[in-house]
Amino acid sequence: MSSKKILIVEDEAIVAKDISVCLEKIGYEVLGTVSKGEKVFDLIKEIKPDLILMDIMLSGTMTGIEVSAEIKKNYDIPVVFLTAYADEKTISKAKVTEPYGYVIKPFKEIDLRTSIEMALYKFKKEREKLEGLDKPSSSLSSEITREYIYVKSQSKLVKVQNKDILFVEALKDYVIIHTKNEKFTIHSTMKDIEKKLPEGIFMRVHRSFILNLKKIKSIEGSIVILEETEKRVPIGGSYKDDLYKHLNLA
Repeated sequence: MSSKKILIVEDEAIVAKDISVCLEKIGYEVLGTVSKGEKVFDLIKEIKPDLILMDIMLSGTMTGIEVSAEIKKNYDIPVVFLTAYADEKTISKAKVTEPYGYVIKPFKEIDLRTSIEMALYKFKKEREKLEGLDKPSSSLSSEITREYIYVKSQSKLVKVQNKDILFVEALKDYVIIHTKNEKFTIHSTMKDIEKKLPEGIFMRVHRSFILNLKKIKSIEGSIVILEETEKRVPIGGSYKDDLYKHLNLA
């Protein structure tokens, strides 16, 4: 079994320690533990967990359910709930966030392992199915799919027209697709997203940015000013000459 990275969100120190020891014994890598839900989001950007074990009831300003809802909305990471509250009311609130499983405390090692493995398997299959939508089955479908991409947002597949994309920004193991009115954070690499966007319209202008060339309003030195947004995008030194070759310079 490959060593998957897990973040534990649990406000009871003794329970968090027991879970950590159990996970390491099973063969998982524990990235750390955090007791307050509002601290989770910065950690996600830093340590990139493969799965999050989330206590439903947390101290602090956010419950585990609220944290999970934000993760579901903005990140592509599976969440498994830890809870000592298996009553219908609590479960009803939690299931709205569509977690990948539940572990009822007190738990046995086999329960924890089974829940995590099932969650990771389900998540893997969902991603494979999602990525399969971008694979053309014919030359016709190839032409059609070049007009848009599908992204996962709040457990839904959302069609994003290429013409509406202003730019794509890298954020470690994630990319953010920016349109005029929305932005979508997906678990991908710049290399992979670059393959899905049509050449000649989209171009890498920086290690961390891909631009829709049709949305360029002006260029000031090494900064691109885009239409429909106040975002100023830098041009990397190694990309500048290639960018100018693609522009219709007078």
